[in-house]
Amino acid sequence: MTKTITFNELRRIKDQLPDGSMHRIAEKLDLNVETVRNYFGGANYIRGESAGIHIEQGPDGGVVTLDDTTILDLAMEIAESK
Repeated sequence: MTKTITFNELRRIKDQLPDGSMHRIAEKLDLNVETVRNYFGGANYIRGESAGIHIEQGPDGGVVTLDDTTILDLAMEIAESK
């Protein structure tokens, strides 16, 4: 399922996560932690893979289209439970 949000909204969600959440998400989804970081705007493609996000420049950090919301859904679940 695709979803479109602003880049700043995506970063706010990431910033709400407690320490260790990137590793927790990576382990649960059997992904490299750098791939999870790339999903939230990172750019380490040597260690991690593309995470299916597409960024267009614009107001509020631009628009981000997410090909798959699995990482976002898990991050929001973690942020709400902290």
